[in-house]
Amino acid sequence: MPESDEIPSNDVPRPEDRSDARMPRWLPRAMVLALALVACFQLATWGFHQLITLLLNVLIAFFLALAVEPAVDWMAARGMRRGLATGLVFLGILVAAAGFFALLGSMLAGQIANMVEEFPQYLDSVISWINNTLHTHLSRVQVQNNLLKSDWLQKYVTDSANNVLAVSATVLGSLFNLLTVALFSFYFAADGPRLRRALCSVLPPHRQTEVLRAWEIAVAKTGGYLYSRGLMALISGIAHYVLLEFLGVPYAPALGMWVGLVSQFIPTIGTYLAGALPVLIAFTVDPWYALWVFGFVVIYQQFENYLLQPRITAKTVDIHPAVAFGSVVAGTALMGAVGALISIPATATLQAFLSAYVKRYEVTDDPRVHGRRERGVRALARMRRNLHDAQPPAPLEDRKAGGTPAEGQDAG
Repeated sequence: MPESDEIPSNDVPRPEDRSDARMPRWLPRAMVLALALVACFQLATWGFHQLITLLLNVLIAFFLALAVEPAVDWMAARGMRRGLATGLVFLGILVAAAGFFALLGSMLAGQIANMVEEFPQYLDSVISWINNTLHTHLSRVQVQNNLLKSDWLQKYVTDSANNVLAVSATVLGSLFNLLTVALFSFYFAADGPRLRRALCSVLPPHRQTEVLRAWEIAVAKTGGYLYSRGLMALISGIAHYVLLEFLGVPYAPALGMWVGLVSQFIPTIGTYLAGALPVLIAFTVDPWYALWVFGFVVIYQQFENYLLQPRITAKTVDIHPAVAFGSVVAGTALMGAVGALISIPATATLQAFLSAYVKRYEVTDDPRVHGRRERGVRALARMRRNLHDAQPPAPLEDRKAGGTPAEGQDAG
């Protein structure tokens, strides 16, 4: 067979096949871009986790500045410089907090001293009860020796000594976070107008109005929440102080302040934490006094929930109790104790801001909403309609004349 008639081999690549087998030019750039995006995401995630404490402190400081800004604005409107007004407000908060913790510390120190002094008597009474009930022959010296030589006590003392450094670091870290919050909140409150102006300077005019409106709503709701809670804490503290003083329970002023502040500023479980301490102190005086205090705490809580709180918070943070409870649960799940504290004013601010832009329509009355009164009104209207339908129709000539026979007689 001649060479010209040979069939070309399929194994030899054609020029167009070699060009198709090349890597696309965009693929290396896409791979580099994808790797860069992944690296940026990892870096941002690492930075966020490293700065989470600082971000939480700034968030707390922002809400604290919103809470004190109405008082600062009131003092600044009367000619006082904003920096001085902010300093006076924070000085008042510091003095109140120091007085509260001083009273509470003196109360706890006195109770601990009394418990230490009366511990042998308590131990003797417990040992005598055990001996009489279980027919044993225990003595205080034997119990004390067994307690001092026990393995778990020695281990507890050793662990406590080893954890002194960790506890000290925790305390110093808490003080640093407190100072950070105080510093940022002072600057946010003192430079509030300047901060809003700097924020709005990078936004178009139509967005500036929305930002300023949201800021004003946040200031009103957060300040209203703080002041309404403070007023209810004052009323609660005075009421419990009067009861404890009447019963002769020691440290009545400190216990009244404890109940007022803890029950109002710790959501959900604050009431139970606030009532447990005075009940316990009253029990050391007389078990019947503890029962009286417990009953008063329960009754006052109902009075506050159904009568006092709706009237005080009607114009400040008027949100449904179920919404408030859900916001506290959600805030606690997201940010812990910080979220529990700021969840209610944040929810009230969001609700007030949305209510200004959500269009509402009239709803047909439902008798289940208004209760018996609405059902009575609707029943009366239905009775009148039935009586009107039961009247005989007017004759044709009277209807042509323009009225009923009675109307025609009256017209005549």
